[in-house]
Amino acid sequence: MGANDTVITLKGSVEIVSEFFFTAINSILYQRGLLSYLGQVMSQMESWLTDGDVQRLVVVVTGIDSGETLERWQFNVCVEDGSGSVEVTMAGNDENVSHNVMKTGKDKAKGGSGSKTVKEVHDEIEAIIRQITASVTFLPLLNEPCSFDLLIYTNKTAVIPKKWEDSDPRYIMNSQEVKLRSFTT
Repeated sequence: MGANDTVITLKGSVEIVSEFFFTAINSILYQRGLLSYLGQVMSQMESWLTDGDVQRLVVVVTGIDSGETLERWQFNVCVEDGSGSVEVTMAGNDENVSHNVMKTGKDKAKGGSGSKTVKEVHDEIEAIIRQITASVTFLPLLNEPCSFDLLIYTNKTAVIPKKWEDSDPRYIMNSQEVKLRSFTT
């Protein structure tokens, strides 16, 4: 097994984080009975991740009839200057499920202690997807037709496509927080 098979580089980190987001978002939407159309959004987000522009990704489930925010799944993103390390922290749904942490980056590629193989990273991502699936069992049923929005918070310097628009944060009033385990790569 060569060096490229056992360590994660910045490009590898962006690809893995993008794959994680795609899988996690689709898992959330599937578990909640919503169809997803993520291709263009995920492509744009991968570009922003590469440039270090993503700060946060939020999946919002909204009742169509009530207009009420029913669930809010938040993924915080931190790209460390200089090292190229990407950290993703997952926080919640309508009960604000939180905190899964994923760290990847150039510092791992330099052979520092604690570097993990791509397989180990994927195994840990699979564990988080299983946690997302399991967390749905304690959520209330969605009793009305729902839609979803993806809110991507970027740095002020990020180039935003013209068809995209600003949104309010779509918070849930009087929400509760449930903690999920964390991990690093």
